[in-house]
Amino acid sequence: MPAHYSKADLIAALRALGLRAGQLVFCHSNIGLFGIPAEGNSREVADRIVLEAFQEVLGPEGTLCVPTFTYSFCKAEVYDPDATPSTCGRWSEIVRTLPGARRSLDPIFSVAAIGPLAESLTRDISEECFGPGSFWERFLEADGFICNLNFYVPLTGFHYLEKRAGAKYRFDKRFRGTFSIQGQTRPGSAIFFCQDKNNPDTQVSLHAFDERLLATGAASKIEVGRGYITGIYMRELQRQIERTLSEEPYFLIEAGRKGLTPVLDQPKQVFEIALPETASMVESAQSLWTLPREPLSDGFAVALNALSAQLPMTMHAYPTGLRVGTALVPERWTCHEARLETLDGQVIFSRESHLLHVAAYSQPFEGVVSREVLFQHLHVHPDLPTAIPAVSLADQPDWALCCSQLQRDDLSEAEYRVVIRSEFSFGHLRVGEVLIQGEREDCFVLCTHLDPSAQVANGLSGVIAGIEVMRVLSRRQNRYSYRLVILPQGLGAACWLADHESVIPQIIGGLALDGLSLSKPLVLQTSALGDSTVDRCLRQAFQTHVPEASVVTVGTATKGDEVLFNGAEVRVPMLSLSRFLPSPKAASPYPEYLSSADTLALVSWPHLEESVQVILRLMEALESA
Repeated sequence: MPAHYSKADLIAALRALGLRAGQLVFCHSNIGLFGIPAEGNSREVADRIVLEAFQEVLGPEGTLCVPTFTYSFCKAEVYDPDATPSTCGRWSEIVRTLPGARRSLDPIFSVAAIGPLAESLTRDISEECFGPGSFWERFLEADGFICNLNFYVPLTGFHYLEKRAGAKYRFDKRFRGTFSIQGQTRPGSAIFFCQDKNNPDTQVSLHAFDERLLATGAASKIEVGRGYITGIYMRELQRQIERTLSEEPYFLIEAGRKGLTPVLDQPKQVFEIALPETASMVESAQSLWTLPREPLSDGFAVALNALSAQLPMTMHAYPTGLRVGTALVPERWTCHEARLETLDGQVIFSRESHLLHVAAYSQPFEGVVSREVLFQHLHVHPDLPTAIPAVSLADQPDWALCCSQLQRDDLSEAEYRVVIRSEFSFGHLRVGEVLIQGEREDCFVLCTHLDPSAQVANGLSGVIAGIEVMRVLSRRQNRYSYRLVILPQGLGAACWLADHESVIPQIIGGLALDGLSLSKPLVLQTSALGDSTVDRCLRQAFQTHVPEASVVTVGTATKGDEVLFNGAEVRVPMLSLSRFLPSPKAASPYPEYLSSADTLALVSWPHLEESVQVILRLMEALESA
């Protein structure tokens, strides 16, 4: 192929592909691969003649679009549509900065356009980069023409088309960040249909698909200089992707290229936990409390599987990216290693010595930082000098370590080395459900949460109490059916409720269990419905059997999963039973809450056993009501 080319060659190639005046065109480009322009050996000349070629072919009534992707929110950077430069090269910047050009307010995959359709294509787009209301939906509806310069034919918009075709190897992920628009800042978010970067089998592989499009005539290719220009209509690309994925679901990724089926949910860590079939509450707590139990983690799954040995349990799994209301099931977070050390290699503290030394969902980070920078990323407990706080960075693209106030006070060197080896990957949010079938389908729900990590009173105490209650109920004849759900707090309840819409009308009420191992009085919190039949029954029974305990109104003692059950869309009277004493001055329900001080040493086994007996008394009252 000749090393030189001219504007006339470009114009001829564009017309040979079928471009015409007034057309809507999207162009990815790598102009340098064409070689040396006849008009002059410089990048500026090459850029100019490409732009002039498109302008001449499309005319003033045509619309030209280019990628001006920034990945701003992915990189925790502010996105300014007027100022943030494109990462897609000089050509995209030239078009973006043309007089009259418009740019979409997409903080990850923005597009710039020039021409009559520019405004309608780029304004008021949704937060979904590749979903309804996106630029790509509008481009498809208009059946725009994809014209790539020295790039694969399907490079443009194929993630949008994969999503429409139901690709299972990608998932929606929300990125939060900040927009800056004409000097005014505001928070925002964007949803990216992304891949698992830690799974090589799911990496994009378009070469074979590109060859297929050209071989079948679905796309065209014209050589220019040392390079080429390709073309295909968006609707034709849609048809080809839908046909391909229906026949070969993994053809567009590395696994498909190798003729393999990818393992999408790959375990990252292995834990050996075994509980006897009749494990006591002490044995369950001792075996499970030190496991990393972040939602979707391998530790959470192992803990749930170990509990399933106690009673027959149904496992529900909800994949990363699943939409539940306005929320998305997140990725699995796995931390392989985290530590702070001196520059000579002395380890000051590490995740190996305590799980809470790194914030949950911390981004990976390795490097030497100043003491000042370290302190900006180092969390301590505000009230307990010797305790490590339990911190979560969910939805925050940042890194953080945690230690006690005493440890931080000893950090006097100018610089330190931080090592956080963590990763985010596709996974499943798991919920365990135990069902004791009664004479009636009408059921009562005991709701417990198995997270967070390294906590006993918080979460785990309710789980092991719930297991013990269900074990007793399984030996009785019951009028009602009983369900115990063990889940990650918040999103786990939302997933289970969304997955059990047909069951909701059968739920007469429920009881959320938490903090039951504390050596404090029991507290019964009524539901948001207040005066429901279940509220009246349980309140009366509670005051009869535990007259010295407290009955409080909704939201006073706990604000956990009962909120979702009580919500307007569900309307299940869900009460809660805890040992959280309401106090307007308390920042947390008990001093050790969300800290390394919430250990087995804090457990009062007599109080936990009392909790179980009180729950059973409440169920007896319900049965006889």
